[in-house]
Amino acid sequence: MKGAISKPFRRILVLAVADVTAIVFSLWIAYQLRFDFQIPAAEQVRMWPVMGWVLPLKIVLLILFRQFDGLLGYFGLPDLRRLFAYSAFSSGLVALVWFSTRGLYAPPRSVILVDFLAALMLMGGGRLGLRVLRERYLAPEARHNKSVKKVAIIGAGDVGSSLARELSVKRGLGMKPVAFFDDDQSKWRSRVHDVPVLGGPEAILDRTMNLQVDEVIIAMPSASAKRVGEVVKILQKARLKFQTVPSLRQLASGQVKVSQLRSVEIQDLLGRDAVKLETEHIRGVLEDKVVLVTGAGGSIGGELCRQILEFHPRRLLLLDQSEVQLFQIEQELLERGHGSIIIPLIADILDTPRLGQIFERQRPEVVFHAAAHKHVPLMESQPSEAIKNNVFGTARLAEAARDHGVTRFVMISTDKAINPTSVMGATKRVAEIFLQALHAETNGGTQFIAVRFGNVLGSSGSVIPTFQKQIALGGPVKVTHRDVTRYFMTIPEACGLVLQSCAQGQGGEIFVLDMGQPVKIVDLARQLIELNGLVPDEDILIEFTGLRPGEKLFEELSHQGEN
Repeated sequence: MKGAISKPFRRILVLAVADVTAIVFSLWIAYQLRFDFQIPAAEQVRMWPVMGWVLPLKIVLLILFRQFDGLLGYFGLPDLRRLFAYSAFSSGLVALVWFSTRGLYAPPRSVILVDFLAALMLMGGGRLGLRVLRERYLAPEARHNKSVKKVAIIGAGDVGSSLARELSVKRGLGMKPVAFFDDDQSKWRSRVHDVPVLGGPEAILDRTMNLQVDEVIIAMPSASAKRVGEVVKILQKARLKFQTVPSLRQLASGQVKVSQLRSVEIQDLLGRDAVKLETEHIRGVLEDKVVLVTGAGGSIGGELCRQILEFHPRRLLLLDQSEVQLFQIEQELLERGHGSIIIPLIADILDTPRLGQIFERQRPEVVFHAAAHKHVPLMESQPSEAIKNNVFGTARLAEAARDHGVTRFVMISTDKAINPTSVMGATKRVAEIFLQALHAETNGGTQFIAVRFGNVLGSSGSVIPTFQKQIALGGPVKVTHRDVTRYFMTIPEACGLVLQSCAQGQGGEIFVLDMGQPVKIVDLARQLIELNGLVPDEDILIEFTGLRPGEKLFEELSHQGEN
């Protein structure tokens, strides 16, 4: 504890001594410049009393403007603005004294101006110099890496420029940016952090450019999936290794840094343009409310929990039957600092007394029901389990919500409930019909809403993890049918639209999310093989196994006659 106290005190003491020295020197040099280094005797007599009141005034203002709070190693534009405000205000007060006393008790006007500029340069330059010293030489990541890779960055926007700066500063990362490529022609033949912008991404294929890079980083988190796919094909054709920056959502939330690179994933190529959510409307539904999420340990339930917490509920109840999955999501949310409002609850939604106890004690106001059996082939062989969980479990949970005054109840459904050919789809359709009937019966007391969407990229049991395992084992990649198609969306997008549906719903509706264009599963398999740097049907074979029981060749968006 003693060391923890002395270290900040030492930092403040060093900074105070440096600033006082800068103030004294700037005022002295201002006088010297005003009188060409030959200050008259009469002016020398006046100079010392002036310093006697100007120096304490500036020290007090340094404290009031919090100039000793900032960490010098992180001096940036906000700190510079605060320093400028301090310098301008202090010089303004000295100028006010000059006007009030006709110059009798204040330095000459030219001295005040030069002092303002000199003090700002000395204090700002000193702080900036210490930051450069820390970044370039003192920080552990500033140490030279013996094997430095030359990298090109695609995207010369804010994210790309931040990445170039971080790679230049953190030399320990072992990457040196040597070129930018960007779709914006106005940036061509310019420089960003002294790195040239050579043209658009297509210029990488120009052999006359003689581009010598070891790797390419795609820094276009806001670009459309279509454009990212085109860039990936260019890099594959050029036979260059490539990585990408984290998603815009991760960067905005502060979860990761721009330099935490990752491989390009299939989600980057299949995702659609970001949907703009009505966040204020959602906030009005969730803020300061007690929210319950069933199936909280699953991929959809977990992401719902993460997004709900962004809207500041009073409490978030995490309900799941699996203690392993519940423990994992609980630990993640604890690490994010939400320990004071999350309550993990192990329960089976078929256990009516347990549900009644939870609703009576916790009093949830909004319920998101994501708990379900969803694997089509598994449910075909044991339909009773699908009926128990998806139909009776939903019914008991919905009745408990109705009996305890829940305002909104949102069930996660599936596009497989449309003209169902599988047990799983049929049970989800029955659950939808039950909710609509219950809503009609309650006459609007609890708003029961269902939300349908298709396959979610990266969710447990989805096709992509299966394909990736098959590729890692050397193939073959097994596709059920050459023409089978599915709708895909990302987990964050699906959950964001579920929250939007909760905010928009008036009760009794079934929301069908815009899934975009269907994707051929065989094309998906080829893209995954190519992302692993392999050639489909050469390095990795694609094998067609036939549709499984209950599976459709293509998914439908609505029942016949359903709007």
